[in-house]
Amino acid sequence: MKSLLLTNEYPPYTYGGAGVHVEYLSRELARLMPVEVRCFGDQDVPSDSLAVAGFQSALADANSPRHLRGIFDAIQRCLQFNARNIDANVVHCHTWYTHMGGIMAKLNYGIPLVVTVHSLEPLRPWKREQLGGGYDFSCWVERTALEMADAVIAVSSGTRADVLQHFNVPEERIHIIYNGIDPDEYRKVDATPALERFGIDRSKPYVLFVGRITRQKGIVHLVEAARHMDPSYQVVLCAGAPDTPEIAAEMKAAFTAVSAERDGLYWIDEKVDKTSIIQLYSGAEAFCCPSIYEPFGIINLEAMACETPVVGTAVGGIPEVVQDGKTGYLVPLEQQVESPFNPLNPAQFAQDFAAAVNRIMADPKQRKAFAKAGRERAIEQFSWSSIARQTADLYRTLIQ
Repeated sequence: MKSLLLTNEYPPYTYGGAGVHVEYLSRELARLMPVEVRCFGDQDVPSDSLAVAGFQSALADANSPRHLRGIFDAIQRCLQFNARNIDANVVHCHTWYTHMGGIMAKLNYGIPLVVTVHSLEPLRPWKREQLGGGYDFSCWVERTALEMADAVIAVSSGTRADVLQHFNVPEERIHIIYNGIDPDEYRKVDATPALERFGIDRSKPYVLFVGRITRQKGIVHLVEAARHMDPSYQVVLCAGAPDTPEIAAEMKAAFTAVSAERDGLYWIDEKVDKTSIIQLYSGAEAFCCPSIYEPFGIINLEAMACETPVVGTAVGGIPEVVQDGKTGYLVPLEQQVESPFNPLNPAQFAQDFAAAVNRIMADPKQRKAFAKAGRERAIEQFSWSSIARQTADLYRTLIQ
């Protein structure tokens, strides 16, 4: 049995949770079967167990609107995925960027199609400001792939419910297989090198955010929440790769305004290497996840594995990772259907989130208990070896 994984992200070009997922899943699956990864990039790793091939853009001369080029680039690479012969027994797609490749592989090569849902386009309407009409296309591709897939993997129970609500997929085709963590890699280490590198005051405690500057991650709401956070601790925002110039401008304006009112607010506006991220997790007294949409939230699992309590929003798959009152605190979030960019009351959400962070920072004994419980939960419930075995078992049922 051989698996073909299609993904836009793969090391060294990883910027989100889906890329992290495919990196570790492919590694563990390769212990059970031959695996081939086809991805966006220039990777070239020939191997009998885990072969990786990157496919580069061929749209250098494109003169279509700039916001549509990513759409056409994805479809062009999906075609390249299929133009190279496929000898796998199953094709497994990650994110809508590769769904057209999976559709073509299923129909042309006659192999089962598996799609892992890392997020859903209907629940990310803010992408229209980024893609324009391309958002209608990405929604169509995603719907087509999910509804014709032989199996859909949801990374949480919340994601499974979202698939059932928004797509015509039979319940028996949806399987819950969580994201995972490597606890040997993500563990508490000395944070000093990262703190010195980024100029963070080592004499004061800090809370941490890690994520992209996007509506989904709620980063601007967190900056506003910092107004209400106790000034005795610092707030470190490891945030880059803005989705649009508009959200980048909002982030800059909010950070500038709050920095004028509050000391100890740091913004690391760059892509930070994994070693430094683990150090920042390890040094933080708490991790903040103010997402307004989060199918799973692998960043919370990374923080927990590094013995850092989490304050997160009670949305999507986050409550399946973070146990309220045991590994951190969850903050309720109400949203308006007509205004998906913001909570029902953004100002109140910022205050509520800050209150939860203040609560955890005011109780060192509780933080220590949360840290221990979080690490134990990460090890016991979310190992990549278990996730790979569940995925391989699913493949077998489809092939048989």
